[in-house]
Amino acid sequence: MRQKIPNIRQQILEAKSNGQKLLAILLDPDKIVWENLDHLLLKINQSPATHIFVGGSIVESTILEDLIAALKQKTKLPVVIFPGNPSQISPQADAILFLSLLSGRNPDYLIEYQVQAAPILKKTNLEVISTGYILIESGNETAVARVSKTKPLNRENFDLVLATAQAGEMLGNQLIYLEAGSGAKQPVPLEMIQLITQNVDIPIIVGGGIVDLHGIQNAYKAGADLVVIGTAFENDSHFFES
Repeated sequence: MRQKIPNIRQQILEAKSNGQKLLAILLDPDKIVWENLDHLLLKINQSPATHIFVGGSIVESTILEDLIAALKQKTKLPVVIFPGNPSQISPQADAILFLSLLSGRNPDYLIEYQVQAAPILKKTNLEVISTGYILIESGNETAVARVSKTKPLNRENFDLVLATAQAGEMLGNQLIYLEAGSGAKQPVPLEMIQLITQNVDIPIIVGGGIVDLHGIQNAYKAGADLVVIGTAFENDSHFFES
């Protein structure tokens, strides 16, 4: 097994400084069809992806470890855990996004799960990247909203979203993640991305509702430093061939 990739946060910062745009493919362990895994990993290796995120709002299976092991064996990309709860931790990954759901007021997702995860993470060599997670209204109820029992922020209330992102930055978050949610009908508004990237200094991740290359490019042009695609790529492994 290859060694862990060091200091992923620093790599993201350097990419931002150099104007390099990053792309993560999000894999939900519960949605993986193991018979197709080798083909999926081949397509990931042939894609312009720079990172692989692993996780989901509900990971009921026990295949997280097996999936990360396969990713580490068959790809050279950094593997970053995108956890829905403290059970989604694997020391095999390179890093974990230490998420706090800033858009909601459910204490479990603001701090309680983080308290539960901290002693576990201290026993690993995972790079822990503090991330302010902001759920944006997308036209339908997403798994994140349902599981976290929180409402997304109004997609038309740019001022509130900006203030939330700025609060996250002031609290010490190292990244801000603007999320429309898996299977979202609408992505994060481009004007919102632009406003936040112009008024927040830390890197901005954008995900949810991005269904094609055009959507990725639009998010980049609006200022996103790293774009995440999940459902669209899961449903069409030829995504980047179009």
